[in-house]
Amino acid sequence: MTLLALGINHRTATVAVRERVAFTPAQLESALTQLRHMPQVHEAAVLSTCNRTELYCVTEPSGERAILDWLSHFHGLQLDELTPCAYHYLDNDAARHLMRVAVGLDSMVLGEPQILGQLKEAYQSARQASGLGGELELLFQHTFAVAKQVRTRTGIGQNPVSVAYAAVSLASRIFEDFGRARALLIGAGETIELVARHLREAGVRDMIVANRTRERAELLAGEFNAEAISLNEIPDALARSDIVISSTAAPLPILGKGMAERALKKRRHRPIFMVDIAVPRDIEPEVGDLDDIFLYTVDDLNEVIQENRRHRQAAADQAESLIEHGVHVWLHERRIRGGGELIRRYRDRAAELRELSERQALARLARGEDPEEVIRLLAHQLTNRLLHQPTVALREASGSERRDLLSAAEALLLNSPTTKI
Repeated sequence: MTLLALGINHRTATVAVRERVAFTPAQLESALTQLRHMPQVHEAAVLSTCNRTELYCVTEPSGERAILDWLSHFHGLQLDELTPCAYHYLDNDAARHLMRVAVGLDSMVLGEPQILGQLKEAYQSARQASGLGGELELLFQHTFAVAKQVRTRTGIGQNPVSVAYAAVSLASRIFEDFGRARALLIGAGETIELVARHLREAGVRDMIVANRTRERAELLAGEFNAEAISLNEIPDALARSDIVISSTAAPLPILGKGMAERALKKRRHRPIFMVDIAVPRDIEPEVGDLDDIFLYTVDDLNEVIQENRRHRQAAADQAESLIEHGVHVWLHERRIRGGGELIRRYRDRAAELRELSERQALARLARGEDPEEVIRLLAHQLTNRLLHQPTVALREASGSERRDLLSAAEALLLNSPTTKI
C-alpha cells in the first residue's frame, strides 16, 4: 500500500481554481464515501480550507492518477485545468507534508494556528465516514503529537498571525484614523471572530456582524459590543460601512456589484475597503471594478503575510527539525507495523501446519497405532512442513546468487552473526 497526499493550495492555484475545488460541508460525506468505494483506495481523508484542498489516501501503487481524475470529475473541472495546479507526495514525503501543514509551515501565514483545528475536523469527518484504517489513524495521531511538540517547544505559536490579522493590518494602512472607521463583518465563524478581535485591538469600536443565522451573529456581536444583523440586511449596513471583511461558507457570492453601486450612491461615493477571505468568494469580482471600492482577496494579502513570515522564520527552522524527527519516528513505527503483519501471517501459516499434523496424529492414535511411533511421525512431519517453503526459497536464492537473501536468512533463521557466503 502507498500513502498518498494529493491536492492544490495557494502556491499552486489561484483563488478562482481553489474555490471550484473546495468541498462544502454538505459535499464532504458524499466525497469521502465515493473515495472509499474506489477500487484503488483503502483509506481516505479530505482537508478543504480557503487556501487548500488536499486528499490523504492509502492507495494501491500509482493510485494518484485515478484520484486526480475523480477530483476533477467530482467538481466538474477538465483534467487539464486541474493537473498543472496539483501536487502529490508519497509515503514518508506525504507524512512530512501533513506534519508541515499541521504546524502551519505550508500556510500562507507561516505558523498560523487555525489549520491544526481544521485538520482535526478533517480527521473527525473521515472517522465518521469510516474513511480511516490503521495507516491514516496512526498517521493523524502521530501528526497531532508532533504539532503539539512544535507549538510547545518553538516560538512559532507566539503572537499568532493569520489571514484575519493580515486583512486588518492592510485595512489599518488604508485609513488615516482607523479608530473612526465602521466595519461590516460578514460571517460568524472562527476567522471572523479573529478579525473582530484584531479590529478591536487596532482601535475599531463600531462593528456590524452579519450572518445567515441571526442568533449566531448576536452571539459573536455580544462579545464585541457590535450590532448583529441577518444577511438580507447587508444592503443597508453596507451603505454605513467603511470596511467590509467577509468569510462565510456560502456556495455563491453574497455581495454583488449592484448592491455595492447602490451603497456607494447613498455614501456619496465615499470609498469602501473590502477583503474577501472566503473560498468560494463571497464578493463578486466585478465589485472591484467600481471606482470607489478597494477589493482584496486572500491572494492580495501576500505582501502583509510575507512580512509576518520573516518574523517567524527562526521558529520555523526549529519546527522543520522537529518534523524531520517526527517523520523518522513515524517511518520506524510504520516499518515495525509492516513487520508485525508479516509475523502474523507467518505464525498463521505455522499454526495451519501444526493443526494439520495434530489432526493426523490424533487420527492415528484413534486407530490404535503405537503412541511413541505417532509422536515420532508427528515431529518429523511438522519439521518437514515448517522447513519446506524456506528450504525451497533458500535453494532458489543460492542458484540465483542472491547473497543478500542468504545473509538475511542466516541472520534470521540461525540467529548468528552474518558471515560471508
